[in-house]
Amino acid sequence: MTKDRLTKDNPSDEKKVICIGMALVDSIIKGFDPNPISASGYRAVSGSLNVGGEAVNEAMALSKLGVYTSILCALGKDDAGDMVIGSLKRLGVNTESVIRGEDHPTPVTTMFVNDDGSRKSITNSAHRFNFHPEKYTGLFEGYDAVILGSLFRAPFDDPKIIMSVLKDAKNKGLLTVADTKLPNFRVLNLDEISEGLPYIDYITPNEDEAKYYTGKNEPSDMADVFLGYGIKNVIIKLGDKGCFFKNKSTEISLPSCKIGAVDATGAGDNFVAGLVAHLLSGHDEREALSFANACGAICTTAVGAETALRNKEQVLEFIKEQI
Repeated sequence: MTKDRLTKDNPSDEKKVICIGMALVDSIIKGFDPNPISASGYRAVSGSLNVGGEAVNEAMALSKLGVYTSILCALGKDDAGDMVIGSLKRLGVNTESVIRGEDHPTPVTTMFVNDDGSRKSITNSAHRFNFHPEKYTGLFEGYDAVILGSLFRAPFDDPKIIMSVLKDAKNKGLLTVADTKLPNFRVLNLDEISEGLPYIDYITPNEDEAKYYTGKNEPSDMADVFLGYGIKNVIIKLGDKGCFFKNKSTEISLPSCKIGAVDATGAGDNFVAGLVAHLLSGHDEREALSFANACGAICTTAVGAETALRNKEQVLEFIKEQI
């Protein structure tokens, strides 16, 4: 991995975000029929290939929303990696720090999407590749926020990496946002990464993830566990029940947007992108949560994480229609 200082090709004073984490290709199968039509043949309503991974989804959504965005992720030197790079560049994401190597393939996830938009996924050993973002020099210079996409998945399934990246970001004055995932290969708990957690400004687990890591069932109780580790703000993404926000002084509950979901893949990532974009624009947390809710909802109206969301104006119009 080259440890060069990141460069910027946009010298303006606009807000800048760097996304770090997983990049992959999703093979999305919608409407799978479990009844075989032959000894080894099955049918589905549709099948598609879409770029994905939390860092990729968040970077592309942020760029669509008008935020200058860079990404640090790892890809193989293969067709799947070319597909990811192509999509990122098409949407204006800075890809100068993407790591590409012969020693590992680009991860490919198989997703089975149900009629209500819920899904199940199959990962493989390629998802275990653990690059080292903490070894980059000057990683956060010129940036205003960093998104870890996602905590508990490579490369952020290593306590030393988590601590190093978050501490460096906060020392540079960045807003730190940690999205989360359930573990797939290496399993960590909050105690094992407790040293790095106070450096997180916002953590954004979904309801299942929050239950898993806290052992609690109610959003307020879940949030209290995270707050107890020194995290400053907690957002629980509740799917069709909206979202819940809590810090030491404030609680906010927002309902979900009224929409017919097609595929929930990437909805949480679009939510995080909307949250960060609006916070960096100077909006308060209630406004940012409302905007994030809308971004997540729009994402569910088409198959794939980056298909439906187009731009900030679309989101603002969608919010008006919800009133």
